[in-house]
Amino acid sequence: MTRELKQQYTLKITQANKSQLIVILYEMFLVYIDEAKQAHEKEDRDGFRDSIRKARGCLNELTASLHLEYELARNLLQLYLYASRQLAKAEARNRVGELASVEDMMAKLCEAYGQISRQDTTGPVMANTQTIYAGLTYGKNTLTENLTDQGSNRGFRA
Repeated sequence: MTRELKQQYTLKITQANKSQLIVILYEMFLVYIDEAKQAHEKEDRDGFRDSIRKARGCLNELTASLHLEYELARNLLQLYLYASRQLAKAEARNRVGELASVEDMMAKLCEAYGQISRQDTTGPVMANTQTIYAGLTYGKNTLTENLTDQGSNRGFRA
């Protein structure tokens, strides 16, 4: 994941509510799957494994976020376990074939959660975060982020 993409996700995370955080995890998962496919194409085995492990990390977070007292969550758990097995197979066999079905499934879930998140009117999970203003500030066609109130008391409130 590029530095710029990490910054974009960091900004999204600081401003996201609970359902938007799930969408972000799906998006990150899909980015890592795409990176794994690119690494495999370049015959970069370490890059392939690293991307698969990062995708598995997103999958672990999605699994941890489930409320298993609901039937829908138990169904999602089965899908996540299937995805985890497919990722393990892909990593062990150094093949991308197993990734296609997982990528398709997760893209559909991402789209579904995206629709749900648009209806979620709750506030951001994180409070007291930095305010970021973006604009053309230093030159023609140069986008610069400015951080204000860089105090040490940021993020979740205790």
